[in-house]
Amino acid sequence: MSGHGEAIPMIARRSSGLRGEAHVPGDKSISHRSLILGAMAVGETRVTGLLEGQDVLDTASAMRAFGADVEKRGETWHVQGVGVGGFCEPGQVIDCGNSGTGVRLVMGAMATTAITATFTGDASLNKRPMARVTDPLALFGAQAHGRSGGRLPMTVIGARDPLPVRYATPVPSAQVKSAVLLAGLNAPGETVVIEREATRDHTERMLTGFGAVIETQDRAEGRVIVLHGQPELSPQTIVVPRDPSSAAFPVCAAIITEGSDVVVPNIGLNPTRAGLFFTLRDMGADLTFENMREEGGEPVADLRAKFSPDLVGIEVPPERAASMIDEYPVLSVVAAFARGTTHMPGVRELRVKESDRIDAMARGLRANGVDVDEGEDWWTVYGRGHGNVRGGAVTVSHLDHRIAMSFLVLGLATQDPVRVDDGGPIATSFPTFEPLMTALGADIARET
Repeated sequence: MSGHGEAIPMIARRSSGLRGEAHVPGDKSISHRSLILGAMAVGETRVTGLLEGQDVLDTASAMRAFGADVEKRGETWHVQGVGVGGFCEPGQVIDCGNSGTGVRLVMGAMATTAITATFTGDASLNKRPMARVTDPLALFGAQAHGRSGGRLPMTVIGARDPLPVRYATPVPSAQVKSAVLLAGLNAPGETVVIEREATRDHTERMLTGFGAVIETQDRAEGRVIVLHGQPELSPQTIVVPRDPSSAAFPVCAAIITEGSDVVVPNIGLNPTRAGLFFTLRDMGADLTFENMREEGGEPVADLRAKFSPDLVGIEVPPERAASMIDEYPVLSVVAAFARGTTHMPGVRELRVKESDRIDAMARGLRANGVDVDEGEDWWTVYGRGHGNVRGGAVTVSHLDHRIAMSFLVLGLATQDPVRVDDGGPIATSFPTFEPLMTALGADIARET
């Protein structure tokens, strides 16, 4: 089951000559934050280019439940905010579907307001640990009561008299950092987050845009982010750049599919998000950045990806992991078609995503004839070179959209078709994936 309905089995067959422009959805990370910060501003925030996948729509529903007016008129989303500390107590359970980002950021946003909210999600989300967020939120004075292991369903009681916090993140996580910063908005004084490794900085950029005072310095202890609490956030007009994590799939498909030449326009190249694209170029991929520019404070370019038959395996720098953590599943697919070994260290975070992504990809790749070794925070793919990956297996998506899309990309260049047991979760982040890929020439279809 997909968590949003009946399972949707899908199949990908060997293809050639993917061509055209792939207009991928808006950036999911920026879409979530646009809605949440718009709801915490005073006045109307307008957002165009919002990703309208189920994850983001669930965050929109959550903001309505907390009292913000959120609606789409034409091509623009309008968010009438209630101000920092202005959330009302929701009258129903907040269902965040499949979105770990959504639930963790929303928990942070409400944790320093004296209200109570109960959160749940689909079968996949309810297995994911929330203590990494609720532990630092407790330092503000919030309380969280969930299932054993700190899992959803969970009730969060916001702090009545919140305290500012100084918190060093134990593992690189933009979700944890962002939850703490959002909670710090309604706490007096300065909230400080210290990152040993820098993670995606959309929250800091967007907080600045909304008028918060936030300072970032690189020190010996790491990246130190200081937020001055209790600002009045001003509404914004936001144009959401297109999602680099979604762009990864047509880009990687073009690189491994013979005769391909695909352009993916308007992709955000924030340095905390673009690690995959530099890694692909390190492997010898024919990938270029065209029309480089800046939009809304974010670097943007058009990506052009061509078939690259001479890929080589590499050692992926561990310090790059935070900038491409969601892209490792599809990178492992590209690695299967490279010559030699691709080693990916420092990726413990993959164990606690929508699924254990290392285990899910390792099992699926092995079933399709690719050797994989793995450890707690690393994995290694032994590439077979172009044309030498057998395929032919039915792979399990584990209710994880990125696992499903990665194996469908794999099947475009294997000897035999690759099947995915359930493509339904793809709708959570990339609802146009199937028609977009088939328009490029990919042989991807639903099985009946």
